[in-house]
Amino acid sequence: MPEPHPLIVAITPLVERLNAELVEPADARDDDVPLVWEGELLVAVRLPGKPAEGGVHSLLAEVADELGGPLATLSRGQKQQAVLLLEARGAFEYRKSAEIVAEALGVTRFTVYNYLNRAR
Repeated sequence: MPEPHPLIVAITPLVERLNAELVEPADARDDDVPLVWEGELLVAVRLPGKPAEGGVHSLLAEVADELGGPLATLSRGQKQQAVLLLEARGAFEYRKSAEIVAEALGVTRFTVYNYLNRAR
């Protein structure tokens, strides 16, 4: 078995401390962090707390199930609760997540940001 690349050796303690995992390039997902060395993808880092598949859409489905129906049909208070649940689950770490959440809730992106700001 070949020796691991020095970059992989160097970052392994950090990855372990973050409760993350190293993933072979062929198994990397869109939400994994690619580590490229001189143009070659050596490994990807999978951070904890991200859903396995579907990203924001997966989280939207979970919250809809939890709140008992399609997000767009919820009351204003329930939509605010949905945004808080999504934030707690890391939904807003994804790219363009506010737009995706807004569309699912049937509100504007501005409204999603207002719900987030009120909660903070």
